[in-house]
Amino acid sequence: MFTSLLRSLRLILSFLCFALLLTACSPRNEEGIAITHVTVIDGTGANPSNDFTVIVEEKRIAAVGPSSAMRIPNGARVIDGKGKFLIPGLADMHIHLTGAGEPGGSREFILSLLVANGITTVRDMGGKVELLKALRREINSGRRLGPQIFFTGPYLDGNPPSFQPSIVVQNTAQATDAVDKLASEGVDFIKVQSRLQPVPYYSIAEEAKRKEIRFVGHVPDSITAAAASDAGQASIEHLTGVLLGCSTREEELRRRQLVPPPQHENQEQVLERERAWTEDLLESYSAEKANGLFGKFLANQTWQVPTLVLLVDLGYLVPERDAPGDARLKYVPNEVRQNWRKTRDSLMDGRVAKDFEQRRALVKQSLETVNSMNKMGVRLMAGTDAAAPDVLPGFGLHEELALLVEAGLTPMQALQAATRSSAEFLGRDAQQGTIQPGKRADLVLLEANPLENIHNTQRIRGVILNGKLLDRGDLDAMLVEAEQYALSH
Repeated sequence: MFTSLLRSLRLILSFLCFALLLTACSPRNEEGIAITHVTVIDGTGANPSNDFTVIVEEKRIAAVGPSSAMRIPNGARVIDGKGKFLIPGLADMHIHLTGAGEPGGSREFILSLLVANGITTVRDMGGKVELLKALRREINSGRRLGPQIFFTGPYLDGNPPSFQPSIVVQNTAQATDAVDKLASEGVDFIKVQSRLQPVPYYSIAEEAKRKEIRFVGHVPDSITAAAASDAGQASIEHLTGVLLGCSTREEELRRRQLVPPPQHENQEQVLERERAWTEDLLESYSAEKANGLFGKFLANQTWQVPTLVLLVDLGYLVPERDAPGDARLKYVPNEVRQNWRKTRDSLMDGRVAKDFEQRRALVKQSLETVNSMNKMGVRLMAGTDAAAPDVLPGFGLHEELALLVEAGLTPMQALQAATRSSAEFLGRDAQQGTIQPGKRADLVLLEANPLENIHNTQRIRGVILNGKLLDRGDLDAMLVEAEQYALSH
């Protein structure tokens, strides 16, 4: 009898220890949270509100107002926000959650880096539906900590496809079947890719319209950006087709781009053709043609996700932006880093000073193009294409915000590209994207004013993710876990 009692006591003790461990590892979820005496940058475009208090209850923003007029609910955890700045949770509107490994590696290191950087919403732009739905269920149920996820599923592309996972679409019947299949599986958007031909592309557009699901992605090589806008493409990624659409020699340059390379062409000949094409693209840029294209984007409500961080770090890479010395790479698994290095080395192979000069010019033209679109009122969203080579999940979004400011946006406009505007595109502006009563409690507490220096978005003191408080200690612990995971993989 004594032995049986002792065994029972051991079981009870083990259970209590396990419960305490779970509690210690879980983010705090108090009856309420009150951030007092903070400067609120609410994301609406209004001037900052000084000495305000924001109260969070049951995963929602319950109240926002002057601290002198606010009553703190009993039992709420009080955060002294004096000298600090509160912004809405950030959104990365172009990311690949399973793009750096199948599938566990991506989940383990990407989600931690996203949350630790204040990213509370993502739009996954290419992955397997079953993996993304499972991941979203885990997050929504509270079994896993991560941002809310919207996704496209696999790419719709020509043959051979550019990337995997893809559904090859070469005719109207295949286009209809692909859109219907993805819509029935519950994707939020349809993603089109670069190798689609006109007939299947327009068939995708028609079927997506019939199914009342928006299609987004690349402008295919065989389609103009203007035509894509007219077809109803809801967002254009990476400025695909945009610079070409601003050229007075657009049709000629497109034909040259589509011509198959001659057989037995060596690498130097390939590079010379590329240099000549790029030089002609840059020299033929027309402000008048650009304004016509941007006017079409505005009229058709065609959003842009320029992913400038991708263009700068990979697509238009130059030696001075080489990433191996970046201390943040400690958070990236070794296998992923090796793949990034192989990609970078292949892109650098055979490059000479003229290539880097052209790429700097392309960066400059891309930034100016984004500025021109913004001035005309074309809607912009912040996205990174993480985990593309050298684009670090989470951290990359802060780089993107800085590049948007470098392009000519104000810090407020850059912030809105990752908050209010993203919520509007998702059709979620009534639920999130700004700091207003009734909205989802996704918030980032900063140590310094991002409107004075956009780099201050990186100075994160705490994150509230769907009503759960993660203070600096919690965020640092997540980064340590990400680093440990990277060391073992």
